[in-house]
Amino acid sequence: MKIVTAIIKPFKLDEVRDALTNIGVHGLTVTEVKGYGRQKGHTEIYRGAEYAISFLPKLKIEVAVDAALVEQVIQAISNTARTGQIGDGKIFVTPLERAIRIRTGETDTDAL
Repeated sequence: MKIVTAIIKPFKLDEVRDALTNIGVHGLTVTEVKGYGRQKGHTEIYRGAEYAISFLPKLKIEVAVDAALVEQVIQAISNTARTGQIGDGKIFVTPLERAIRIRTGETDTDAL
């Protein structure tokens, strides 16, 4: 089992969710986050004053999946979250040692 974590632009969430649902992923967690990478923020003008925005709004999506689905999940996220512009995000894959469904007590892949 693996956890796939993706940092994406907020307006891409619906497309990514639909793509994941189409390949059989039926649960995900979304968190609003702020950060920067190579994009390094940007400047905006508000009421005539220019100010720097160092941390940009992003969404963090976390999906726990069977190891056999990882490549499909990566492709689904990559293909739908990509705009071709700087700041499209990143995908991280980490091992998942155990999973337990609280309601039924199912464990590991049965709990996903």
